[in-house]
Amino acid sequence: MTVGQLGMKHPSLAGMVEAIRVSLSREAMHYRFTENAVAFMKTCVEFVLTQKVSTMAQLQTSLLKHFKRILIFDSTSWDISPKLKDVLPGSGGEASDANCKMQVCYEYKRGQLSFFELTSGITPDGAYTAHLPGHLQRGDLILFDLGYFNLNTFFEINAMGAYFISRLSLGIGLFNPLSCLPLDLYGILKKLKGNVHQMDVIVGSNKKTQVISRLVCLRVSPKIAEQRRRKLRKNSQKKGRTPSQYHLSLADWTLMITNVPSKWVPAEMVRIFYMLRWQIELLFKQLKTVLCIHKSNTGRENRLRCEIYGKLIVAILIHRVHAEINIRLWNNNKKQLSIEKLYKRIQERAFIILDLLLISLQKAIDYLRTEIPRLINSCLKSSQQSRRSTLEIIECGSLYPKKPIMLYTP
Repeated sequence: MTVGQLGMKHPSLAGMVEAIRVSLSREAMHYRFTENAVAFMKTCVEFVLTQKVSTMAQLQTSLLKHFKRILIFDSTSWDISPKLKDVLPGSGGEASDANCKMQVCYEYKRGQLSFFELTSGITPDGAYTAHLPGHLQRGDLILFDLGYFNLNTFFEINAMGAYFISRLSLGIGLFNPLSCLPLDLYGILKKLKGNVHQMDVIVGSNKKTQVISRLVCLRVSPKIAEQRRRKLRKNSQKKGRTPSQYHLSLADWTLMITNVPSKWVPAEMVRIFYMLRWQIELLFKQLKTVLCIHKSNTGRENRLRCEIYGKLIVAILIHRVHAEINIRLWNNNKKQLSIEKLYKRIQERAFIILDLLLISLQKAIDYLRTEIPRLINSCLKSSQQSRRSTLEIIECGSLYPKKPIMLYTP
């Protein structure tokens, strides 16, 4: 489907399409942001998302090969004009009256963005979790932020033959898989001496949604533990509470649950896999610092949505270019292309690309085909043995190859 064919699906947008070709006043353009324009822009985003590169390969390492896809779900939000509080409400009070949240899925092995969904800022991630199993396939690995923690979702993921890695919500019950008796997590951790431990547990009290998982316990440095305790005390003080000794003691550990077999991802590597979530944080950073998706002066919903969809199209295209080059560089030379540097280099050439687009789409494409190969060397990530990237650690297969993993059997 071409841009022209997209326009045919929305004939009332003839004026908006023409506005791209001729000069219009700011006011005239403003009134062309209608519901039909929003539908058109949303269709364009969906069209770009569905365009797959037939020859697209995937990142190759021994630890990644066990999973069909590695999906990272996360959200980002930003304040918008208070005039939109009835459409996209915020929390109010000290926070903004209007806030926009965007749910995103990123597939790591192929570097592809799967979907975007816009919601109000007050919609919790946990409420969105129930929709996630519908996006999954057997053999997928899903990485969750703690805000998405939901035992029903974990149960469905496990039942369909997919895998998850998530931080543990401390209010969830843990049980011995042999005796089915509750585990004294505080007592167990207090006796442990090493830094890396794992044990099989039953997660959750509801027998209909219980999942047998690995509980991976990773001791953090005293500095990080103290930072966590200060944050815990501060947050508790805001609510007029005093943190329990149980929660303060658990600040010494990063606790994670997963149904991935230990032979595929050893305990010490679970945190490294979880760190892949930073890839989506890099996306959010570029959306805001380069594409300025969070900046809009409009108080009209239609214009706001059109602006967001337009910037998302640019983001999808840049990530498509990055993925194709980055995968080839890694698989052939074990080098990586920085998404941050690529965004900045394209930003520096934005007005050139825009001028060429106004003349001819083909001229803009020809320019990018010539220019992007020139940018690769300036966008490469520097490789340091003392500061390996997450992918380099996964390729190595171990963070501490000489240190044995201490196992605990309840």
